[in-house]
Amino acid sequence: MTMETGQQPSAGTWLLRGIVALILMFLMTPVLIIVIISFENSLQLRFPPQEYSFRWYVRFLADPAWQRAIWVSLQVALITTVLATTLGFFAALALVRTRMRTKLVIYGFLLTPLIVPAIISAIAFYMTFAKLGASGSVLGIALGHTMMALPLVVIILTAAFRNLDERYEWAALSLGAGHWYTWSRITIPLAAPALISAALFAFLSSFDELLIALFLSGIRAQTLSVRIWNSLTLQIEPTIAAVSAFFVALTVLVLALDALLAYRTRRRQS
Repeated sequence: MTMETGQQPSAGTWLLRGIVALILMFLMTPVLIIVIISFENSLQLRFPPQEYSFRWYVRFLADPAWQRAIWVSLQVALITTVLATTLGFFAALALVRTRMRTKLVIYGFLLTPLIVPAIISAIAFYMTFAKLGASGSVLGIALGHTMMALPLVVIILTAAFRNLDERYEWAALSLGAGHWYTWSRITIPLAAPALISAALFAFLSSFDELLIALFLSGIRAQTLSVRIWNSLTLQIEPTIAAVSAFFVALTVLVLALDALLAYRTRRRQS
């Protein structure tokens, strides 16, 4: 909807803005409420809090069990990020740069984890990894998360490779460069913004994931999401509000980094 300079927005424009504002309020209100509750000083979760403090944040960050859960989640998310980004890079490159007749079939197969209900995938991973002895380990959870994060990486990188100018790669190959040299010196630098964005989303999807981790976690390898779930099941404690606010802050940070990266990329290209 375009407007001339100095022209006032029409009634339809104001209506559209109002609808968007209402949708944002509907989505953000529960998140804001849990963040505000996390500053409650008493043993009860009340909104609005009667007294504000950082009591539950201190308890969350000082508790060895929560610290261990954060460390496990970070390990799983980092391994998932590396595996999903690497596999997704070559999968997207093959889908865009080759002339396979079964491209659409392969692409649909790679997106299967997004289509199949997460509970079914969790059961399948549990039965498979239990037989392989990988259940209950950091690596086992990371492998399960990699399967769930891979479609996100493929979608982002496939779109990025379609927008890249192939002539740079052809020029390098025509001058005698090998495929590995061309990928490392031409393709990866050109696709770096998309690679970073895909890695950020892979990290976030792994760090926040619950169902796969719930089936694959053991006593020693318990992610932060599983720790929250167990705390809610056994006993509702105010610390959970602080942990939830921590999740919100991490999500906002990752999305802000991705938005900043996209903004700098657009400025560099303009």
